[in-house]
Amino acid sequence: MHSVGEISDHGPKALPTGISGLDHILNGGLPSQRLHLIEGTPGAGKTTLAINFLLQGQEVSESGLYITLSETSDELRAAAASHGLSLDGIDLFELVAEDGFNSENEQSLLHPSEFELGETVRGVISQVEKTNPTRVVVDSLSELRLLAQNPLRYRRQILALKHFFARRNCTVLMLDDKSAEPGDLQLHSIAHGVISLEQNANDFGAERRRLRVIKMRGLDYRGGYHDFTIQRGGLCVYPRLVASEHHRDFDAEPVTTGLEELDALLGGGLPPGTNTLLTGPAGVGKTTTAIRCLISALERGKHAAYYLFDERLATLMKRSENLGMDLQPYIDNGQLNLRQIDPAELSPGEFAGAIQTSVEQDNAEMVIIDSLNAYLHAMPSDNFLVLQMHELLSYLSQQGIVSIMILGLHGVTGDLRTDLDVSYLADNVMMLRFFEAKGTVKKSMAVIKTRTTDHERTIREFKIDASGIRIGEPLTDFEHILSGNPRFSSGDEPLLKDA
Repeated sequence: MHSVGEISDHGPKALPTGISGLDHILNGGLPSQRLHLIEGTPGAGKTTLAINFLLQGQEVSESGLYITLSETSDELRAAAASHGLSLDGIDLFELVAEDGFNSENEQSLLHPSEFELGETVRGVISQVEKTNPTRVVVDSLSELRLLAQNPLRYRRQILALKHFFARRNCTVLMLDDKSAEPGDLQLHSIAHGVISLEQNANDFGAERRRLRVIKMRGLDYRGGYHDFTIQRGGLCVYPRLVASEHHRDFDAEPVTTGLEELDALLGGGLPPGTNTLLTGPAGVGKTTTAIRCLISALERGKHAAYYLFDERLATLMKRSENLGMDLQPYIDNGQLNLRQIDPAELSPGEFAGAIQTSVEQDNAEMVIIDSLNAYLHAMPSDNFLVLQMHELLSYLSQQGIVSIMILGLHGVTGDLRTDLDVSYLADNVMMLRFFEAKGTVKKSMAVIKTRTTDHERTIREFKIDASGIRIGEPLTDFEHILSGNPRFSSGDEPLLKDA
């Protein structure tokens, strides 16, 4: 095996597929002049991948041939048009022409299947010799499998095609709909590379698609499953995030939250390359606190990304404006990418890809996820979601991003709980709680964990009003606030008054 991004000096060059995420997984593209198998159930995206592959070749003046055994050329053109693409300049060959279905060409039961199979293979060879393409797609192998009728004959014909294409210096994609018996790996042993596409339907929400490179001889590809979507224009692949590959140098000097008292609680501010977890019951002010930190970064001219899962976008915008923290000007000038996420329609890979785009292309220096509850609970079928979140936060840390996560707790007062404890992922943990004093519901905040600084170990009252957030002096006359059963001890220190 070779190091990442390399192919043997004596091996084939990498041929871009036209799908940037897939090329990244393959460290440049498919090995040229080889036969590759693209397998997947109907609707998984095989034809779309093949069209992207041929059109990419057309862009670099490589001729392409699409041999279809199951679809008509009109259907292929319509499929391409649905993505805003044109197959003009690509040779389309229907192996069974329209006049092949008349009575003269029908095969009787007296004719052996070898005749039909032989004619089909000869038709493929004839068309390749006629057009002399650089890139070839054969769609699909299930037709050849049915004609062959037994595994030995089928394998021999595929091997014959493989050797023929090798002499023609073609790069070939053979599409297979996985209609063979489960566990039949004949094609895997013949093909130089195998890419498997999967489509899974959840109990609720859109179907999820993912791909895996099963084998690619002589190439150190990125293993494992990678999410992808089919969008207008073709496949969009989101390579599995590996945080250690994305390190960059950055200034670790803490940045201000915009509130002197909050900076004091955090031991000086929010250090770049760390993530902060804001946790507390509904309505206590977690989102408002995060917005205050966001506004401070935007006022310093920084770019930021905000991913909103829980609240409606219009509600968040109006509430922030009423609190003197209007976000609209920063959206208008391009500093802030504020995106409302429907988690039922989004895969973890797509979400990680969106954050990578914000960081690497839009230069975001602060990322806020509001909230983890919706993100984690809306995708219960993804068993390794917390592990993916760990990788995502590690990536943000490697990039020097100030990241803020919001986690809601069940209940309002007393013993508060969450279905998922992610506090171990956080560098800083801030707890916001309600407490009662003199017949009034009040709010408190405390930093209970930081990994980078010596933080203030006090509990402070805070108030949210038309002027934003006001934070008071440490509460020295109360006990057990964080336990949910506060008790006034002694003293006559004043609490925050209305402005």
